[in-house]
Amino acid sequence: MTNTARFELFSFWRTSATYRVRVAFNLKGVTPQEHTINLDAGEQRSEAFLKINPMGAIPALVDHGPGQPQTPLTQSLAILEFIEESFPTPALLPTDAHGRARVRSLAAMLAADTHPLITPRVKKYLTTQSGFDDAAWRAWQIHWFTTGLQALEQRLINEPGTGTFCHGDTPTIADICLASIIAVMRVFKIDVPGIPTVMRVMAACEQLEAFAAADPSRQVGAPKV
Repeated sequence: MTNTARFELFSFWRTSATYRVRVAFNLKGVTPQEHTINLDAGEQRSEAFLKINPMGAIPALVDHGPGQPQTPLTQSLAILEFIEESFPTPALLPTDAHGRARVRSLAAMLAADTHPLITPRVKKYLTTQSGFDDAAWRAWQIHWFTTGLQALEQRLINEPGTGTFCHGDTPTIADICLASIIAVMRVFKIDVPGIPTVMRVMAACEQLEAFAAADPSRQVGAPKV
C-alpha cells in the first residue's frame, strides 16, 4: 500500500460511513492521513470542524494534491465515487450501465435508506426530544437494521447479477456499503435473522485484507477488548 500525504480524511473509529471510505482507499492501495473527530466528545460540532462540514458529520476528505481546490468532500457515497474516478483500478463499479446502476442502487439502500436512521444525531434527537430510553433506542436500531438487510437479502436472492459479491465476483461499492452496515452492527452487538446471502457476501468481503484492515476494532481510538 502506498502512503501519501495527498489526502486528509476526517474520521472516527466506529462510524459506518468512515469505514466505507477506508475500504475503498485500501482496495486502491492508497493510505490517507486520518484526523480523528471524536463524536463522543462532540468534536463534530466544534467551530473548526463545522467550517469543514457544516452538517457536522463525518467522513470529510480533503485532497491536497497539486492544483486541487482543497474544498472538503463530504458524504461517503460521493467520496467513494471520487476515489473510483481518481484511481480507476481495481474497478469498484461494473463496466456496463445497467450493472453500475444496480450497484449504486444496492449501495443507496444501505448508505441512504438504512444507515442514516441509526446515526448519533438521530439518537440524540430521539433520546432528548421523543422520550426514547436505551431500550427504545435499541429496538429502533434493530428494526431499521432488520428492515434494510432483509430487503437487501431478497434482492440478492432474486436478481441474477449476484455472484460471490453483491454484483459479480469482485467487490464493488455495494459490498463496501453492505460490509459497513454489518461492521457497525457488530459494534452494537446486534444480529439480524434471515439473511444468509448477505452474510455469505460479508464472509467473502472479510477474506480481503482491505476490508479486514478497515474493521472498527482495528482503528485508532477503538476500545481495547
